[in-house]
Amino acid sequence: MNKKIINLFDALWQDYTTVTPTAFKIHELFGSKEQDTIVNDHIALRTFDLQKVDLEKLALHFKALGYVECEEYYFKEKKLLAKHYEHPDVMAPKVFISQLLLDEFSLVLRELIKKFMKPVDENAVYSQGFLHSGRHWDIDTKTYELLRRESEYAAWLYVWGFRANHFTVSVNHLKTFDTLAEVNEALKMAGFALNGAGGEIKGSQDVFLEQSSTLADEVLVQFSDRDMMVPSCFYEFALRYVTPEGKLFSGFVEDSANKIFESTHKKA
Repeated sequence: MNKKIINLFDALWQDYTTVTPTAFKIHELFGSKEQDTIVNDHIALRTFDLQKVDLEKLALHFKALGYVECEEYYFKEKKLLAKHYEHPDVMAPKVFISQLLLDEFSLVLRELIKKFMKPVDENAVYSQGFLHSGRHWDIDTKTYELLRRESEYAAWLYVWGFRANHFTVSVNHLKTFDTLAEVNEALKMAGFALNGAGGEIKGSQDVFLEQSSTLADEVLVQFSDRDMMVPSCFYEFALRYVTPEGKLFSGFVEDSANKIFESTHKKA
């Protein structure tokens, strides 16, 4: 794999694990303490459809490394648009980038987001470390709760900013597990809580992809007015099947991804 790709994903991993302590415990469960000994199927990034930080801007970082755009996905319920990107090197992780479609929300939400995003320099998105630069603004609990009323996705972005919201273990490459059900059972036995939205296993062999995920870690976050526990990031697990064309399915399934997003929802 290209050294620049390795360096980017290493940087994303280092940032991700600072707010996802269970990631290391999951690696230990699978018999490894090293990130690069478990094959990463894909990562996911979130953003808003504001021109200065939209999906296309984030994708430039990957296109510069040889990634190509593959498929587009629309999530009507969550008001999101997403695309996924792949590299000719099949061992390079796939990239799934989504953006919140602000015009589909209330004026209140749109104005809140535009207000806290205003200080972000429009040239910042081009900087080498932007994809794992985190938050560029101050946060308060009132704004957080107002955003949550309409979109958990928006509230998560408000707190965490720009970073990978999950990495994904390729179950196909695990040596000690053959099925996703076995992986899930091992995770539960070890005390990890799984995202049960739509069932613990989303998808099936019929759609050539099965996915599951932990619930996001709850992390104590310092807001301007007080400290509060909020969901950070999670770990996903993906098992891909061979298509009738004889190739391993490399895309994503909208119904499944729609439920995976809920891994970062805050408990009521």
